[in-house]
Amino acid sequence: MAFEPNVPPIQAHICVKDGLAAIAFYEKAFGAVNTFHQMAEDGKRVMHANLALFGGEIMLHDEFPEFGMSISSPKTAGGASVAININLPKAEDVDQAYANAITAGASTVMVPQDTFWQARYARILDPFGHIWAFNAPVAKS
Repeated sequence: MAFEPNVPPIQAHICVKDGLAAIAFYEKAFGAVNTFHQMAEDGKRVMHANLALFGGEIMLHDEFPEFGMSISSPKTAGGASVAININLPKAEDVDQAYANAITAGASTVMVPQDTFWQARYARILDPFGHIWAFNAPVAKS
């Protein structure tokens, strides 16, 4: 829940269509743990959820057009406006995170590869329109 001990100084708060399906996807793809979620009065949409993943946390909610749509999902907006970058400890972790996401239903934006900035890097598009990037230092030979 909000304001528990050790709240990270920066958190992504993402908007999706079909919050319960998004939670299930992030659990399967990223090993996320749903630490809290509150359903809206309609019993169908997620008003707020906290998911612990990769040593951090994201917050998530469904769209609520009746409240003015100051934030919309990438599906409504026509695409993502940011990438959520996950820094991992080892290059092989990038390959594993990418493979897990693809197996769970994500699509490839950039296959895992070694980059000019000395990192192993990959990008995926999740089924809800969000871009996730996986980044780790390249192993030194």
